[in-house]
Amino acid sequence: QLQLVESGGGLVHPGGSLRLSCAASGLTLDYYIIGWFRQAPGKEREGVSCISRSGSRANYADSVKGRFTISRDNAKNTAYLQMNSLKPEDTAVYYCAAVLFGLCELVPGRYDYWGQGTQVTVSS
Repeated sequence: QLQLVESGGGLVHPGGSLRLSCAASGLTLDYYIIGWFRQAPGKEREGVSCISRSGSRANYADSVKGRFTISRDNAKNTAYLQMNSLKPEDTAVYYCAAVLFGLCELVPGRYDYWGQGTQVTVSS
């Protein structure tokens, strides 16, 4: 059973940066597509970014393109989300997720394994 644990969230001023980590255990992450999602209060969970198994391909939501960068280190069984130029509207609980079969898609229902989430708050 694959288990995912996010870390790196916190409170940051607008324009600041955070780096989220998603540590996997139980199974090797090499075989899984990784996605990052977020959910703000009162809103549906939305896709932020995803990365292919090898790390050669990534997709981003339009709202974060040019500001966020997804990456993975399969040797460390860990994925990352570097978030720069943060805005108040980026405030949400951020989740990492994994799926064994399929494509790199920003659709929550396509992912089988989820972490518990980490809070990101962007406020002055």
